[in-house]
Amino acid sequence: MLQVTSIRKQFQNTLAVDDISFQVNPGDIYGFLGPNGAGKTTTIRMLMGIIKPDSGDITLEGKDINSVPRQKFGYLPEERGLYQKEKLGDVLKYLGLLKGLTPAEVGATVQHWLQRFELEAYAQRNIRELSKGNQQKVQFMATLIHDPQLIILDEPFTGLDPINQMLLKEIIQELSAKGASILFSTHQMDQVERLCNRICLIDQGRIIVEGDINDVKARHHGRNVDILFSGSLSKSDLAEYMTRVELGKNRLRGGLTSDSQTFLKWISDQVEIRSYSVTPPSLEEIFIAEVQASKEGRAA
Repeated sequence: MLQVTSIRKQFQNTLAVDDISFQVNPGDIYGFLGPNGAGKTTTIRMLMGIIKPDSGDITLEGKDINSVPRQKFGYLPEERGLYQKEKLGDVLKYLGLLKGLTPAEVGATVQHWLQRFELEAYAQRNIRELSKGNQQKVQFMATLIHDPQLIILDEPFTGLDPINQMLLKEIIQELSAKGASILFSTHQMDQVERLCNRICLIDQGRIIVEGDINDVKARHHGRNVDILFSGSLSKSDLAEYMTRVELGKNRLRGGLTSDSQTFLKWISDQVEIRSYSVTPPSLEEIFIAEVQASKEGRAA
């Protein structure tokens, strides 16, 4: 289990990470989310031991993260870092040996991953000859080649077509089933919604939402409405009760900012309601709403 307790990191006058705590259990696919500049990259660098927190603790299985052998980690950075002039097969073998595989193990392991990603035919090609999508697959293979216990994936789907995105998701789910702890950072909310069982949303270095993804969505239940009506409504009147207003001739959709009973009483006085349904919010809608609320809270 990865345990993060009250970590804090400041760079001169910028407080990048402000007293955050969370844990990633074996088998978790943990979505680590936030807008640009929220503190995600700084946190990941502290998890990897690249930089140290000013205060707080990071442990894996109860041991300080900096004392844990690096072979237990698998890290896929957002930026590619491959040896462009070297052959694909040689690069994977070299990285496998660096990460603790024996010469006897590395050949079979590399072959397994090349087959899984249908890259056997490219084994003797230089990395720079591969497409961006195939280079991303190579980075993913290099992340997993030594069977790590803690896997940190930063924008893993970059440059991949839908078929290869599906393959990556399948492999991530297999790793979860085997008990790996997976921390997954991305801006693709649809991928988080399909993959993750728990999420952590940070903004300005602080956690604003954290927990089981179904619980998070349940706490926002009832915020979205879809209404068919007869009569006339104006967006200016609706602004008091709703956000993201989509107003057609006889249909209204949007997110509630007021109590649902108060809104229903008000709109029933304005128009004839033909149907009224409540829809669960998407994770993207929750993300936007929570970040906006965080900014408004700081401004106040």
